[in-house]
Amino acid sequence: MTNPRIMPLERSRRDQAAGLLARAFRGDPLFRYAIPQDDKRARVLTWMLGRVLVYASIYGEVHTTPAMEGVVCWVAPGKNKLTPYGVLRTGLTPIAVRFGLAAYRRFDINQAYVYKMHRQHAPKDHWYLWAIGVDPASQGKGIGSALMKPVLTKASASGTPCYLETHNTRNVRFYEKHGFRVISEGDVPKGGPHVWALVRD
Repeated sequence: MTNPRIMPLERSRRDQAAGLLARAFRGDPLFRYAIPQDDKRARVLTWMLGRVLVYASIYGEVHTTPAMEGVVCWVAPGKNKLTPYGVLRTGLTPIAVRFGLAAYRRFDINQAYVYKMHRQHAPKDHWYLWAIGVDPASQGKGIGSALMKPVLTKASASGTPCYLETHNTRNVRFYEKHGFRVISEGDVPKGGPHVWALVRD
């Protein structure tokens, strides 16, 4: 276990952070389902997660460590709805082109499903954990827990709930150790992966 210093992600390190998140999510059930080809998945994830970093930097908080063993992206209360302006501002507009039609259709089915879960089960005002990833070489050392701590501490102090979704069964226990509980789960339609929605009161 380590106790790394946690710091805001500097803008100049976003590309590096996007590459790290792409490595962390490359085997995620959602992205393996949406983009079966390994090489294409790596390219698309690096681009898309780079846009997630931009959005969270503007509308929430992004934290990392000095050596960038991991990255976490939070969206602040009241900023969770992805608006057309937010899509334009963060560069997500060409997402369908980047994915390709078939892959984007699968991804979009998932997005519609998890958005419905989010709308039904998330508290009105909450922190949204959009993405957290630890470099495969640094996993199992407490980096993920350390990355989550600043916002979880802030949320506890203000009495603000936190919410997230995950498609990876291994992650459920990790989040439960940090006070989250499963509030809903189900299978994404048309052969998609299983997904869990968790909330931290």
